[in-house]
Amino acid sequence: MPIPQNFQTIMLPFLEAVSDGESHNMNEILDALADYFKLTEEEKTRKYPTGSAYIFNNKARFARLYLLKAGLLESTQKSFIKISDDGAGVLAKKPKQVNLKLLETYPKYIEFKQSLKERNRERKETIVENTEMESQTPHELIEYGYQKIKKELSQEILIQTKQSSPQFFEKLVVELLLKMGYGGSLKDAGKAIGQSGDGGIDGIIKEDKLGLDIIYIQAKR
Repeated sequence: MPIPQNFQTIMLPFLEAVSDGESHNMNEILDALADYFKLTEEEKTRKYPTGSAYIFNNKARFARLYLLKAGLLESTQKSFIKISDDGAGVLAKKPKQVNLKLLETYPKYIEFKQSLKERNRERKETIVENTEMESQTPHELIEYGYQKIKKELSQEILIQTKQSSPQFFEKLVVELLLKMGYGGSLKDAGKAIGQSGDGGIDGIIKEDKLGLDIIYIQAKR
């Protein structure tokens, strides 16, 4: 079973993991949830592309936060939580899922959501009302923004590259290969040729930093 798409999917298993009414350490709960979702070791330790956090742990901690704010969980001590009477009442109804829509039926969650809106207004930040976006953690919203900017920047670079002169493109290819680990500096190891009578050779680099072998380049857009 893959990592859940959003933290709402984790809410019901989270409540079930603490359904015995005892206090549980968050690390203990994370292990139980990983077993529930049958995550591999790679999935447990998978991070966001920016390396900012573990994906599954981040989602689980936000499931905990929202359940706490709704009053379905209680904090007993640092990093320890247990199910509340309201949380036990939810499980007693045997719901198919626990999500933000269900949490909105609890006054504590409504107060929490309202306080977030007021804080955002004070900071003059955009209030997210879209349910799909609201289901994302702050880490995921940052990742979404990062990937969007990265994609737009990549497209802009491609456009600029395609519109560049042949001489600039040849130099760019040489510099790219040097950045990929081929030997020497641009001055010594990479030399853009690209002139008439060059036999179609657009640049020269060294195969490694020792410069034992020479590689001739043809740069084709």
